[in-house]
Amino acid sequence: MRDMKENPVPALLYKVFVFGFGSLCVVYLVAPIVIALTMSFTSGQTLKYPPEGFSFRWYEALLDPVRSATEHAAAWNSLKIAGLAVLGALLFAVPATIGMTRMRRSMVGTIEPLLLAPLVLPSLVYGLAALIVANFVGLQPSLWLTVTGHVVVFGPLMYRAASVVAQGLNPSLAEASTVMGATWFTTLRRVTIPLLMPGILAGAFLVFIQSLDNVSVSLFLADAQTTVLPLRMFALIEESLDVRVAAISGILIGLTLVVMLVARRVLAPPKQA
Repeated sequence: MRDMKENPVPALLYKVFVFGFGSLCVVYLVAPIVIALTMSFTSGQTLKYPPEGFSFRWYEALLDPVRSATEHAAAWNSLKIAGLAVLGALLFAVPATIGMTRMRRSMVGTIEPLLLAPLVLPSLVYGLAALIVANFVGLQPSLWLTVTGHVVVFGPLMYRAASVVAQGLNPSLAEASTVMGATWFTTLRRVTIPLLMPGILAGAFLVFIQSLDNVSVSLFLADAQTTVLPLRMFALIEESLDVRVAAISGILIGLTLVVMLVARRVLAPPKQA
């Protein structure tokens, strides 16, 4: 650090690299979102950039229950699968998090990699493997098989988010509750779960978004009647470059931003007096 102060050249190169490369990364991430939003307001007949004029016609077409009935059904299926995946992740991630905090560090180091293994395995490989196993045991692709696949693949995200919060908890709080006469269930409901809630909510958000946007697992495990929104969007692009795809993207982007802003406000730590 002293050498950098004496010689301003390394410091200047450091700033140029950090801010320059960081700015390029931000542009790379934000530019596709801006382009998708811009194309969704086009008055033209197909996906094209720059858009031809300004119009809400494609949002109106997307909300039309007759013209976009298939898209509405696909969106409902995706929301249902994502919601059930969040519930399924809650059933194993929260107990696993609480159990891990009470285990010895050596046991945690052995078991935790197994819980997080689905995050390392490519979801495309898992989807194909799950389909092979399902056929072997006599199960057919279905809504519930898709939900199970999403829970296995994305459930570790909730465990990871909740475990980060659990590592910072003071174990004496639960011990104090027990000393005061509370049962284990009361301690769990009134002390442990509320303290873990920021991690649980963050994990639920991650699982929901990943499940809603997933293609690979749904491609292999969903049946013909369970059309999900990402697959329907791919079909629209392949068939006719339908601008409703951009409108769907615009709605998803808007909803994601709203949820993130609300979550940040709700989960923000209280200000010190």
